[in-house]
Amino acid sequence: MANTEIPAGRPYRHELKYIISEGEMALMAMRLRHVLIQDSYAVKNGGEYFIRSLYFDDPDNNAVWEKMSGVEMRDKYRIRIYNLSDTDIKLERKHKSASYVKKDSIALSKEECLQIMRGDFHCLLKKEDPFAQQMYGVFRTKVLRPKVLVDYTREPYTFPAEDVRITFDKNIRTALRATDLFNPNLVTYPIWSLRNCAILEVKFNKSLPAHVASLVQARAAQRTAASKYVLCRQYEF
Repeated sequence: MANTEIPAGRPYRHELKYIISEGEMALMAMRLRHVLIQDSYAVKNGGEYFIRSLYFDDPDNNAVWEKMSGVEMRDKYRIRIYNLSDTDIKLERKHKSASYVKKDSIALSKEECLQIMRGDFHCLLKKEDPFAQQMYGVFRTKVLRPKVLVDYTREPYTFPAEDVRITFDKNIRTALRATDLFNPNLVTYPIWSLRNCAILEVKFNKSLPAHVASLVQARAAQRTAASKYVLCRQYEF
């Protein structure tokens, strides 16, 4: 896991992704538990939690095609909830530049979330956060609309030096074209290419501490640039 210079204008962070087997995941998690800690949210939920993300794209599906074409600088837009609760809703923009990422987010109420899902973005203009104002312009100019739900379970570990965050994302599923974000009974389908596998994500600021890097070495790990969004939309094309 080589380190390179982070772009100017932080808060860009390194993001490395690997596809690993369930066996490798179990071995790494066992190592990490002895050295790293989990965030408070994970601890309260037994060590892992459920994430559902509703991704948006424009009429030409540029977020998909830019990713598949290898465009280095691109954005993804999503609304994210945890454990199917409507008390912690986030509108996020994830900007990717090669192996670096920057994420901006803002909290939404359930009513604001439902308005945005219906294509009414005026609630963003009522917020003082500049990011909300930016997102209003993005939604209007790009004509963003809900495209797909992505479900998975996350097991996270953290280390304070360099703000390291290591996560295992498992049981990744898609609802295909369904976009009913708060429906607990929504039928979802596993991603076939990730059967018996998980996605390991390693995020950090400038450099990954050597002893932490040694804990996440996997002989069979496959470095990947694949996004969960693209994997969950591949069945549409």
